[in-house]
Amino acid sequence: MRKEQQGSTSAKILFRPFGLASSLLGGVIAGALFKQIWKYATPGEESDSPKALESEYGMRQVLIAAAVQGAIFAIVKAVIQRSGARAFQRATGEWPGD
Repeated sequence: MRKEQQGSTSAKILFRPFGLASSLLGGVIAGALFKQIWKYATPGEESDSPKALESEYGMRQVLIAAAVQGAIFAIVKAVIQRSGARAFQRATGEWPGD
């Protein structure tokens, strides 16, 4: 396993706006991806996933939807953050993380 180089304080500060923008983009992508996966996983039913306060859904359905949505968001966030950090490193020569 390769250890990343330590980032400087200035690199961390310069990366913040890019990190924020990539987080917003990641949220949009993850939301769209989740909707498509949920439609495919529940054919014939409503296309929207069950929300915690919707009484017509059982606890099991709500928890499955939340787990799938959480996993998708975490994966998309990790991919986008890591890709952004690598691009920043290529552009500046410094790693923006720890």
